Amino acid sequence: MPIKEKRPITPGQRHKSIFVYPELTKKSPEKKLTLPLRKTGGRNQSGKITSRHRGGGHKQLIRQIDFKRNKFDIPAKITAIEYDPLRTASIALLHYADGEKRYILAPQDLKVGDTIISGEKASTKPGNCLPLGKIPVGIPIHNIELTPGKGGQIVRSAGSSAKIQSKEKNYVIVKLPSGERRLINRKCFATIGQVGNIDQKNIKFGKAGSRRHLGIRPTVRGVAQHPDSHPHGGGEGRSGIGMSSPKSPWGKKTLGKRTRKHKKYSDRFIIQRRK
Repeated sequence: MPIKEKRPITPGQRHKSIFVYPELTKKSPEKKLTLPLRKTGGRNQSGKITSRHRGGGHKQLIRQIDFKRNKFDIPAKITAIEYDPLRTASIALLHYADGEKRYILAPQDLKVGDTIISGEKASTKPGNCLPLGKIPVGIPIHNIELTPGKGGQIVRSAGSSAKIQSKEKNYVIVKLPSGERRLINRKCFATIGQVGNIDQKNIKFGKAGSRRHLGIRPTVRGVAQHPDSHPHGGGEGRSGIGMSSPKSPWGKKTLGKRTRKHKKYSDRFIIQRRK
């Protein structure tokens, strides 16, 4: 997907770059596969902000993506490649042989007119979905399940892919994009190929307004705030944080302080951490 550099006619367009979508074949989404997005502004049911820096943004529709790929042994034809405002990857519209339509993440090199299938006997063609135990070592995969039948949970963002390194009895060792090596049940399904939109990480927004369209509000430094709002705030003129260790806005230690009280249930499946 090519990236177009904007001409610096205005300060906001200086250094700004945008995507050019030559492969997109349909502008409006499939109506029956969309839901309205109810925005919260980062507030919970009590009206308190629990997730900061959220609010505003352009009106968007949720595209219902089929992460489970549980229509086994029924071929599907790619009829459109579409834009999804809520994710970095493009999505593909499938028309199954029985008439049903579904959205999936669009892998790299998947084109309109291609036929894909999901099942244990599927080939290792980009877009096909099959169990990890049936996938050869070294082939790029994405949309990987962590629990059989739950649907893909990891490796779903633009340009990401994982690889199977080896197989052991009921598990396979998968190397994730972060560098983490992890044991995953060989019955879990994954999709062949690398997620599309590889150049998404090279986009430059150019101005704050581009982030506001995405619903992302400004992040203000603690030292620039009032002392009632942040432990780092206050002082005459520019000043340091004025304490032995940096604090979060709620007074908790940060930068190196462990916050997890116990091990997660999935820690025993991690062979090598990303760090």
